[in-house]
Amino acid sequence: MPQDPTERRVVVTGPLRRTRRASGYSRPRTEIDEQTTLGHTYVRSLMRTQLRAALTVFGVLVLLVGPLPLVFAATPDSHRLEWLVLGFCLYAPLVLLALWYVRRAERNERDFVRLVEDR
Repeated sequence: MPQDPTERRVVVTGPLRRTRRASGYSRPRTEIDEQTTLGHTYVRSLMRTQLRAALTVFGVLVLLVGPLPLVFAATPDSHRLEWLVLGFCLYAPLVLLALWYVRRAERNERDFVRLVEDR
């Protein structure tokens, strides 16, 4: 017994449609692009964390390298000590300090991107 065409049901499936967000919400990326006060706050926060990392590295560098002229002045005619300190004792901490700074700066930028993109 054939079915009446008006009684048959056809199910159409497709990708889910996304609903619009509330109109009061603005994405942080838009805030930054439009240079609003909130966008300025986001960028200023990133710059502040990058500056904090740079000042930390600078402080450690001053504490590490600053006293060296006094040490060299206290030891008369000791050129071997100077080369030893500058070449071997100072090189490794400077490389480690630079690596720490680069990783910290990249992590700050990654956190900033995550803050801007996730919402």
